[in-house]
Amino acid sequence: MDAEASGKVMRAGRTCWKCGQSLFAHLPYSNLKFPDVRSFALEDPRAFLAQFPDGAVIDEVQRVPDLLSYLQGLIDNDPRPGRWIVTGSHNPALLESVSQSLAGRTSVMHLLPLTHREVTRFDRHPVQLEETLLAGGYPRIFDRLLDPSDWYRPYVATYLEREVRLMRSVGNLTTFERFVQLCAGRSSQLLNYQSMANDCGVSQPTVNARISLLEATFVAFRLPSYSGNVRKRLVKAPKLFLYDSGLMCWLLGIRDPVQLRSHPLRGAVF
Repeated sequence: MDAEASGKVMRAGRTCWKCGQSLFAHLPYSNLKFPDVRSFALEDPRAFLAQFPDGAVIDEVQRVPDLLSYLQGLIDNDPRPGRWIVTGSHNPALLESVSQSLAGRTSVMHLLPLTHREVTRFDRHPVQLEETLLAGGYPRIFDRLLDPSDWYRPYVATYLEREVRLMRSVGNLTTFERFVQLCAGRSSQLLNYQSMANDCGVSQPTVNARISLLEATFVAFRLPSYSGNVRKRLVKAPKLFLYDSGLMCWLLGIRDPVQLRSHPLRGAVF
């Protein structure tokens, strides 16, 4: 999308909800997660936006998707860039609303888990390799000094209950969780759809659809094969990777650095 457009959209929730407030401290902040704020935006979107004549940071905007249609009119009337920072953790729903209402008016930014260099900015951060891999890259773990295992358990439950259930019907959530665990066990390996389908007892199209769901929610991604020949690059099987090593460890049942040190998938986690 146009980098010089009038609004900016960032996916912030799963990475760091404070980003919008800290990076754009000069703008007022509103979070549609709160029922009273969301009710105001739903019942009278014009009055809600009128509170912010010079723009604002609006978080969890996917909860009120119609708000973007009203925002479109404000941006068209005053096309100054960077006034409206719209964030949300439910990426597919957010992008669908943006593409319908704000096409050509936005710059989209995706916030992934922290890099190792970003992790080292925290006062207390892992030093040993196994501890670093086990902790992963989600900011709250380091900001609140949480045990990674204690944080990933509710995170996975929230992910399954909220993002997966809201986005698409996947049938039995327990079965889908086993599929995610299977993906963790095959991370960094060539993606064999038929083999995964046999292991899960589903069809190849279902495997492809579920992996697409993991990609849409930034849990995993497919890395195309490397080749100078474009045709070979498209035909050869890609590799599957999870974005976050800490999440991968939790899905594999790895709970401490000692266990990871001798685990057969230590190299894949790395």
